[in-house]
Amino acid sequence: MSLDSRRANFTFVAGVALVTTGITFALGAPGAAARPAAAPPGHGKAPAAVNGDNGTVKIHNSSTPVTDRRNEPHVCVFYLDAFGFDPGQSVSWQIKSWPPTGDRAVVDQGTLTLDNAGDGRTSDQALPNGHYKLFWTFTGEHGAAKQKVFWVSCPSSTPTPTPTPTSPSPAPTPTSSSPTPAPTSSSPAPGPTASSPSPAPSPTSSIAPAPAPVPVTGTLPVTG
Repeated sequence: MSLDSRRANFTFVAGVALVTTGITFALGAPGAAARPAAAPPGHGKAPAAVNGDNGTVKIHNSSTPVTDRRNEPHVCVFYLDAFGFDPGQSVSWQIKSWPPTGDRAVVDQGTLTLDNAGDGRTSDQALPNGHYKLFWTFTGEHGAAKQKVFWVSCPSSTPTPTPTPTSPSPAPTPTSSSPTPAPTSSSPAPGPTASSPSPAPSPTSSIAPAPAPVPVTGTLPVTG
């Protein structure tokens, strides 16, 4: 037998053996081709939230729109805003005063029925300044209540002092005014006084005055 014939026979035998092995493997593992290959780790889709536990609740200032999904942990007057719960779900909520300013006592609570979209909000709430914690429970929940901590911090307004009413001062009693004295006739200014006429000098007589009588001494004869 020539070398070429031997090579041909070897190739034929090897081919037959390979085909036989393939058929045996295919028949020995039925359904193997139908089994899906395992997904690589980390590529699987996260399971959806179980009904009842989906949804979230936010603390909102009273002036914040209900469509705003932010949480506001520092508020004054506020409300509770729920998103994405089950349609028509019933909610019960409590707010407790919380350390460091509170003693875990319930200070506010209420109930709420959500709308067909699983949304809803409470009325506006007001609490004294301090630290608080919300506990949000609802029908159909499978886990713990949803919780939120927040601070109430309202600006302290300085009260305007009320003015003390003062009694009006009594109007002064009108006093009768003293009559204005009638003008007195003023003494006429003294006019120049007429000077008494100086006595005219009496004319001097050049005749010497008669001598005064000399008394006669002695006894005068008595006449009969």
